[in-house]
Amino acid sequence: MKKALIILPTVALALGLLSSCGGNDLKKKKADLEKLQEEQSSLSDKITKLQDEIAKLDPSTVVSAKTKLVSVETIGTETFNHYIDLQGKIDALNTANVAPRGQGGVVTAVMVKQGDPVKQGQLLLKLESSTQNQNVIAMQQQVNGAKAQLDQAQSVYKRQQNLWSQNIGTELQVLNAKTSVEAMQSQYNAALANLKIAQEQLGFANIHAPISGVANIVNVKIGEVFTGGNQVQIVSNSDLKVTVNVPENYLEQIKVGSDLKVTLPEAGNKVINTKVNVTGKLIDPVNRSFYVEGKIPVDQSVRPNQIAKVSIRDYTAPDAITIPVNTIQNDEKGKYIMVASNEKGKWFARKRQITIGELYSDRLEVKSGLKIGDIVIVNGFQNLYEGQPIIIDSGK
Repeated sequence: MKKALIILPTVALALGLLSSCGGNDLKKKKADLEKLQEEQSSLSDKITKLQDEIAKLDPSTVVSAKTKLVSVETIGTETFNHYIDLQGKIDALNTANVAPRGQGGVVTAVMVKQGDPVKQGQLLLKLESSTQNQNVIAMQQQVNGAKAQLDQAQSVYKRQQNLWSQNIGTELQVLNAKTSVEAMQSQYNAALANLKIAQEQLGFANIHAPISGVANIVNVKIGEVFTGGNQVQIVSNSDLKVTVNVPENYLEQIKVGSDLKVTLPEAGNKVINTKVNVTGKLIDPVNRSFYVEGKIPVDQSVRPNQIAKVSIRDYTAPDAITIPVNTIQNDEKGKYIMVASNEKGKWFARKRQITIGELYSDRLEVKSGLKIGDIVIVNGFQNLYEGQPIIIDSGK
């Protein structure tokens, strides 16, 4: 085989030629330099092509080239998922601001403190109730009086009926006794109703928890007036959700049912998998985002207002081919990687042009250019050239 010697012009020679011209035209010098660099690139490509052709015809001609140690990864398939990583927080589905059933009143006792667990119906506060107590006593007295009058009227009516059955007295006396019983019964019923109202008003002095949960706010003291508002708040810790604002450009990708991966840094990076169950229909005009939430299962380590890292899956590809993202390189033809090729028992580095897809974390989806069984060089690929002999590190 005849060997051709190709002399490669260097940039230094180009600069020397330019300086020897003695001209001061900067544009001409730049144009000349660009031309020489193009020639250099073209010659480099031709040299590489010839080396490749020679190596294929006679691999022994390149054994003297510098061999490089590399580590590799054999291509297989896996399910590739792409996530949108955002910051959200844990919220309670049920939050109750405790309010009095009446107009409120002066606090005489506080039965819980902030952070205490409470059950539905548990007594939280007591309000001043002396007036209501007096009303109950007065109404009870009215009930007792009305009951005595009713008993007397019923006794008279019964006697009149007995006499009338013996033809003693008149029918009018019986009717009058009956009317008296009916009137006393009405008075007694009214007294009972007034007693019930008074007892209910007395009950207004006792403030109970409307839901079970945690006393998130207890901002009232003995002697202060309790009127409700944000003075006492109960948060249900058994019914939680994660909320996050998603940029509007993901509006079409995120739907009800999309997978959510929730990571809680303050709980030892605990991971909770759930799904989107609510998506907002309104775009926030300030931050151009929409609201998304997912339900969180009951967990004692999860609390309302915790910060959460939220990853929402917006793309999945079963049986995908992926590579480490740091292995990808660029040339004039586009993106490529270096693969290991076994040629007659010897290993060589080969360029492989690829088309890429989505990127998540450190893995890059490859749409075309690789197949199952290809061997990608994942360490030591830097500065490898086409056809360079390699040694595969068996320890990797």
